[in-house]
Amino acid sequence: MDFGTGAVKITPAHDHNDYDVGKKHDLPFLTMLTDDGNINAICEQFKGMPRFAARKAVIAALKTEGMYRETKDHAMVVPVCSRSKDIVEPLIKPQWFCNCNEMARQAVQAVRDGELRLIPKMHEKTWFSWLENIRDWCISRQLWWGHRIPAYFVTFTDNSIPQGEDMDGTYWVSGRTEDEARQKAAKQFNVDASKVLLKQDEDVLDTWFSSAIFPFSILGWPDQTADLKRFYPNSLLETGHDILFFWVARMVFFGTKLMGKLPFPEVYLHAMVRDAHGRKMSKSLGNVIDPVDVIQGITLEELHQQLRTGNLDPKEVERAIKGQKEDYPKGIPECGTDALRFALCAYTAQGRDINLDVNRVVGYRHFCNKLWNATKFALMNLGEGYQPPTSPALSSDESLVDRWILSRLSAAVDDVNSGFEKYDFPTVTTACYNFWLYELCDVYLEAIKPVIGSGDEKAKAAARNTLYTCLDTGLRILCPFMPFLTEELFQRLPRRDENTPPSICVCPFPENLGWRDESLEADMRFVQEVIHAVRSMRTQHLTPKARPDVYVTCTAQEVADPLLRMQATAVTLAGATRLEVLVGQSAPEGCAVVSPSEKCQVHMVLPEKEN
Repeated sequence: MDFGTGAVKITPAHDHNDYDVGKKHDLPFLTMLTDDGNINAICEQFKGMPRFAARKAVIAALKTEGMYRETKDHAMVVPVCSRSKDIVEPLIKPQWFCNCNEMARQAVQAVRDGELRLIPKMHEKTWFSWLENIRDWCISRQLWWGHRIPAYFVTFTDNSIPQGEDMDGTYWVSGRTEDEARQKAAKQFNVDASKVLLKQDEDVLDTWFSSAIFPFSILGWPDQTADLKRFYPNSLLETGHDILFFWVARMVFFGTKLMGKLPFPEVYLHAMVRDAHGRKMSKSLGNVIDPVDVIQGITLEELHQQLRTGNLDPKEVERAIKGQKEDYPKGIPECGTDALRFALCAYTAQGRDINLDVNRVVGYRHFCNKLWNATKFALMNLGEGYQPPTSPALSSDESLVDRWILSRLSAAVDDVNSGFEKYDFPTVTTACYNFWLYELCDVYLEAIKPVIGSGDEKAKAAARNTLYTCLDTGLRILCPFMPFLTEELFQRLPRRDENTPPSICVCPFPENLGWRDESLEADMRFVQEVIHAVRSMRTQHLTPKARPDVYVTCTAQEVADPLLRMQATAVTLAGATRLEVLVGQSAPEGCAVVSPSEKCQVHMVLPEKEN
């Protein structure tokens, strides 16, 4: 035999696995420990010994009897209390249990029938695994706080009435009040209520039991209040996937059992936040990120001080300080609430876990700065005394670039609404980010500078109205993620009329703008490819302030048409002196050449020394 002696001890009263075996084979359940960890009378010669001393005494007794062979080390998992660091010893104790079989069956069926929707859908597997293998729920807790279990042990003042033991379930009654329990006991034992003595169980209900009634208890249940009738069931629960069974399932249990209907039709389960390396946040690793520190900023020394004033072992403190120096060498810069919220929502694409890199939050803080500066610049272009039209409806004076940015705004609004409906928050944040940064700021604001400075009043008015619509709508779609920044900027915008809501938080959310023009967007993409080609060549061959002559040779007139229609915009965005579009003609010699597509070439005239 390679391992062991061939005999195995089994203690059904002191081990979870042995308990199951004992139940299966009808073994006796012998308890040999007292509540204070000493050996009880069942062990005779070891009676009264502390458990650890008794183990040594057992070995000594075996040696005395000549029955001891040897001791070998064996790796095993020993349960240790996280607070006292003491070794946990399982004991059998009388507890209250809740039979969940029927409630679990209904909860499983609700998901299968589509009455209850778990988002993301991948969590359904966990739901079914837990609930299809449900066991009785121990709802007793030996704590100082919580809802005390409304169960009462019954005794009698009349000794002629048979008295029971507290392990006998027939001598327990329950009631909302002690008087209700007394009446139940009197009826159950057919005695006068005055002869009944009650002692309420000192245990309290499991926290998750109390939490399970949350959706309706906060609305006045069991009374049929107006709030209960109006707000139950709710529309959505948002929580972490780690308590899907502990809380969500229990709320579904009690909602269907006590209220006759599900507490909510949809559950959105957010990811759990880990550090940038994917590790669980732990004080001993020094990788715990306090949201307040990200919002307000904190120095490296202040991070160290938080560790020193905690309850970590000195060795763990040193290891944690080393981890903080590696991850936050300059501390954590102030990022603000909006940037942190936006980052967490953008991160949800990672699935079950978020590997939170503070540097990415810092990147979104820079995005906030960009929004502030862009809006400030846009308001300068709108001018003093600008009054937007009462309706965002288009006039006939919009230029192609005006219509293009409105098309992109319409696409962003569609993506935002679609993303919210599907709880696809990365799609929403990406749509907002791309519109503001890459389309409004990088393209449109630059493209209209010559227009705003021109003498064409109709073109200026159309550009300003378009810009206002982009600001107003763009802030509204960002508001759910960045309520503080968008509110501040919204208050600086002029109002269309006196009926405009006073706060962006109560403004109608944009939807179905109807300005999408995919053909125009395709033309603009081609124009942008040409612009990027010119910019690339300028960076490679010219000084930053140089404005070259550019020629674009196209294989056909239909290829050249988008460039011709947006020629002025292309010149502005490319930083060129002029941009000529040629069909069936050759560009001058001595040019740098790039082919953004097989249908055209971009030629940039170089200075003589470059030639």
